[in-house]
Amino acid sequence: MEIVDVRGTPVEAVIAGSGPPLLYLHAEQLFDQTRSHIDDLARHWRVVAPRHPGFGTLPMPVDFRSVDDLAYLYLDLLETLDLKDVLVVGGSFGGWIALEMGVRNTSRIGKLALVSPVGVKLSDRQERDFADLFYLSEEKLYETLLADAARSAPRFGELEVSAVETIARERQATAFYGWKPYLHNPVLKRWLHRIDVPTLLVWGEQDRFVAPSYGRQLAERIPNAELRLLAGAGHYPHIEQSAQLVKMIDAFASR
Repeated sequence: MEIVDVRGTPVEAVIAGSGPPLLYLHAEQLFDQTRSHIDDLARHWRVVAPRHPGFGTLPMPVDFRSVDDLAYLYLDLLETLDLKDVLVVGGSFGGWIALEMGVRNTSRIGKLALVSPVGVKLSDRQERDFADLFYLSEEKLYETLLADAARSAPRFGELEVSAVETIARERQATAFYGWKPYLHNPVLKRWLHRIDVPTLLVWGEQDRFVAPSYGRQLAERIPNAELRLLAGAGHYPHIEQSAQLVKMIDAFASR
């Protein structure tokens, strides 16, 4: 992990590979299992993968309150590193951040590739768009997030204490940013029309956390967006089908 100073805010980041710039915004948990996906992307891209403040080892800035702060932080990160025509890839919670960036300023963004993003309330107030991560038991949680939990879920009894502490921090930070309202910005839906770059949405066919039908509705609200489904994956295709996901992203970016 490198430390990048972004206008006085230190940001942990994995920076790897060479080629066109790619900003990778990670999901709400299992960052350690995401590292191999970052390596897969880095074969063709210069990947900058920041650790969201509060999720890693650095303390959260005292004035951070919402996902809005993360969006502005990463827009400043692109400016700090002088990255242009950037492919922004965001998974789940990271996809929400990417959407918030896209409605604000795309001057340094070339395309968006969003993998099962949350962040937008599409149903009415009586219906859930997303399953309740904080209510589910540990077993049900990973059955909801993964197509094959037996293969891909973390085995806590085999993890180092530091890895378990990391997962605990991730859950705490997710609650901080996404507890109320639950994993969405109530006004984001209104501004999706401002996203003026090509956008790819990828959904795992077996996503039981955010159904593919939500992805279809979201794609209809974003100009110049397309939806692709990925077999053999749940909510975290970057963990279960990394190679196929990278092929989708590369094909989209090369068009």
